[in-house]
Amino acid sequence: MEFPGYRPLYRQVYDIMVEKVAKGVWRAGESLPSEQALARELGVSQGTMRKVLDAMTAENLLERHQGKGTFVASNTQERSLFRFFRMVTPDGERVTPARGVETVVVRAARTIEQKRLDLPKKQRVIEITRTRLLEGRPAILETIILSASLFQGIETRRPLPNTLYSLYQTDFGINIISTEEQLRPDIANKDDQKMLGAPLGAPIQCIDRIAKTLQDRKVEWRLSRIYAPNLAYAVTLS
Repeated sequence: MEFPGYRPLYRQVYDIMVEKVAKGVWRAGESLPSEQALARELGVSQGTMRKVLDAMTAENLLERHQGKGTFVASNTQERSLFRFFRMVTPDGERVTPARGVETVVVRAARTIEQKRLDLPKKQRVIEITRTRLLEGRPAILETIILSASLFQGIETRRPLPNTLYSLYQTDFGINIISTEEQLRPDIANKDDQKMLGAPLGAPIQCIDRIAKTLQDRKVEWRLSRIYAPNLAYAVTLS
């Protein structure tokens, strides 16, 4: 029987470790102390500590390298691409997006942006609008909204990298762990026609994504409009 508010020791230790990673006690790519040292520090058995590290590794928060130790996972360009970009050819081969044109502005947050990112009133945001190329042509029109207080100065980083999540982690200490996405169909509008070459009224895939950190904080709202008739959006469930 568990009483209200009761949390097993394993879960308490897990939460402590996640908080340490989130706060940057160990930076991306940095080696953690040994299981024995962590167990002593937190006052638990080595078996409990191993269970926590195994769970964090399974959730891609940590990486284990044989003979070298356990490391904080890094959102490298390749890791970010294949975790969060899922466009494939009809035979299942992943395609690699390339940079297109981009604009970056800092402005006051709109009401819908405050709601989607849980921002306080009068908060300023950074709006990134960019195209991404698939198979050599513009195929994705992205609008990315970030809190200006979390990403101060990102508007000066020009051009921005192809995958932004590694930049968030290395330069701003913000590690994207999960995303919530909604997919819906739409038809091409004048912006899609201008930026993607999509005929007016052509079918468009829309992806509405909220990206979250280790501590479940919403830090990015991304709207992607995709005109790629020969590609599909692939998701693996397990």
